Amino acid sequence: MSIVRTALPLVLLTSVLTGCAGLQKTDWPTCGLVGGVVGAGLGATESAAWAGSGALIVGSLAAAYCWVHGDGDEDGDGVLDSRDKCPGTPKGTQVDADGCPPPAPVVEEVVVIKEETIVIRDVNFSFDSAKLTEADKAKLETIATRLKQEAPSAQLSVTGHTDSVGSDAYNQSLSEKRARSVVEYLIEEGVPRASFVSVNGAGESQPVADNSTADGRSMNRRTEIKINR
Repeated sequence: MSIVRTALPLVLLTSVLTGCAGLQKTDWPTCGLVGGVVGAGLGATESAAWAGSGALIVGSLAAAYCWVHGDGDEDGDGVLDSRDKCPGTPKGTQVDADGCPPPAPVVEEVVVIKEETIVIRDVNFSFDSAKLTEADKAKLETIATRLKQEAPSAQLSVTGHTDSVGSDAYNQSLSEKRARSVVEYLIEEGVPRASFVSVNGAGESQPVADNSTADGRSMNRRTEIKINR
């Protein structure tokens, strides 16, 4: 019997303290009240005169233990400190289940290419002419679709180029006529006329390949459309 009377207070006291450790700090009055009741019972096991002292001692211990070891919410964000991965969150901040503010939305910066040049080399025109063939028109339709998407904010500059076969003056004139032919067809396909700020010919003055070879001359015969956004 003496063993039971000795062990019972320890079991009850341990149970009270363990229960208080699972509560919040602000629950210390509850811990104190429960501890007082248990303390009174413990004191009464010895003597009725000890009931009051037992209630005071155990109640005080339980309340203090609850305050020291109990869970709390120091930053007041609604997430207990034991689960709060971001303690010290400013008052009023919206937090997730871990007590952390949600990540800021990622704003992707849109990079606008201010200047771009479309080089058209597959438009060959009729021989010694600025007249577009049906095959040329079919190729330009794709370009027109692209340029209509750029309108009306983009400014378009068109320059025609030739190879070195023929005189400089002739090639200059031919490059200008071919540039205008390309522009007029693009306008027919729906590209606003106001989008074209310049139409020029450079003749044979700006080669990009060797004019002494057939492949080089083919690369030099081209129309360039510069897009300024």
